[in-house]
Amino acid sequence: MFVKKSSGPRTVTLPDGSILTLADLPPPDTRWVASRKAIVLAAVQNGLLCREEAIQRYDLSEEEFISWARAVKRHGVDALKTTHFQRFKQS
Repeated sequence: MFVKKSSGPRTVTLPDGSILTLADLPPPDTRWVASRKAIVLAAVQNGLLCREEAIQRYDLSEEEFISWARAVKRHGVDALKTTHFQRFKQS
């Protein structure tokens, strides 16, 4: 079995005590839902991925990633839901 070397940690402990690993990250060609966006944000915030690596891996724009982070900071994870995003975007 071949294990890909990574430059950063392979696991991080989140503030709630749960463990997030590289294996928990969504695949690069994922269909975006709020929970997957939240996992990527948690990985960046806790040092599992750097922001540039996440942007490149998931083919995101800088603005898109920042909007996710801003929405969560202001309104919580529910703000990442498509049905809520437009409402929160205007506040």
